[in-house]
Amino acid sequence: MPASRAARGWLPAAAAVFAAGWGANQFTPLSVVYRTQAHWPPVPVAAMFTTYLLGLLPGLLLGGPAADRFGRRRTVRPALVLSAVASALLAAAPVSRTFVYASRLGTGIAAGIVLTAGTKWLLELSARAGRPDAGGRRATYATGGGFAAGALTAGALTAWLPQPMVLPCLVHCLLALLVCGATGRVPDTARVPAAAPVRPRLAGLYRAVVRNPRFMWVVLPASPAVFGAATVAYVVLPPLVADRVPGYEPVFSGLVTALTLATGIAVQPLAARLDHAHSARATLVGMITVIGGLLVGACAVHDGSVGLVLGAAVLLGAGYGLTLASGLREIERLAPPKALRSTAFLHQGATYSGFLTPLLLAVTAGAWAASYPALLAGLAAIGLLCLAVTARHSRRSLP
Repeated sequence: MPASRAARGWLPAAAAVFAAGWGANQFTPLSVVYRTQAHWPPVPVAAMFTTYLLGLLPGLLLGGPAADRFGRRRTVRPALVLSAVASALLAAAPVSRTFVYASRLGTGIAAGIVLTAGTKWLLELSARAGRPDAGGRRATYATGGGFAAGALTAGALTAWLPQPMVLPCLVHCLLALLVCGATGRVPDTARVPAAAPVRPRLAGLYRAVVRNPRFMWVVLPASPAVFGAATVAYVVLPPLVADRVPGYEPVFSGLVTALTLATGIAVQPLAARLDHAHSARATLVGMITVIGGLLVGACAVHDGSVGLVLGAAVLLGAGYGLTLASGLREIERLAPPKALRSTAFLHQGATYSGFLTPLLLAVTAGAWAASYPALLAGLAAIGLLCLAVTARHSRRSLP
């Protein structure tokens, strides 16, 4: 019974994080439906994907302070309702594309809030249950599992059931509402906040980290590669070879998404083993892997090869996981504990700039009539330049 009560404590919080990830990533196979069945142009679809970022960053920024001020439960549950409303709006895509933009914005805000406040809640509930070491692992699996399940389920529903632009959205809407109900009786773990103004010394510590040459020349050059690699793998590549999997385009998109994210989670322990305080070894390996994935992706699009797309997804997913984990470890060494949270958020924002990659590629391809293999090779060349900068400074300004 005690174990059962402990499970009832943390499982609904994990389900909240899972549902937020599901809602964020169900759009990926739907975007294939928009392009292949509804025949929407690629640039608006890429812009819809990027609109998520406009909501995500404020959500990440507000989620933590809101959870500290109002409590974990009172912050997470309204965000789950917002996620459900956003999915209902997404189901109205056949009526107007405007609903999709509004949905993506709402999904981003909800995901940002739940991924910050919900993760805090999950960590604290796990500690209360006597498993403080398990909280981080549970949060990682809930987030990654939600991202993967959202893409896989939406892909299967769009391929094999009627109303492919509507049904997957309503399934997530129902899921978010059910999870919201399940969290209603989960104990809140937030303490009563004490208003504390930002002290000048804390601001000074934050500025010192940001101005540190290692942050500028090692951490930041690799940051856009994190989600740039992931989004190229599961947003850019699958539609470009969709004609090779007729009738299974959304399922293939969901599979590539799940493969990319699962690989990213699986390689993070490798980043810990590669990490070294007196070099940027893990970051450099991650960047090299991303460059290799981009080149394989360029070959995949040029040859129209489904197998090479899967290979590129593995490489880009590995690069995503390695650069993300190594960047966080660099931040932990550079930032004092009091400035760690603010500095980590800045790094997080820099990594999320990679979400702009599909839109930039779509706009460039349309404006300059450039081929995607050439554009991906160009991204690899930019990656090589960033790699050279990082390698040159990898043993300088050591923490």
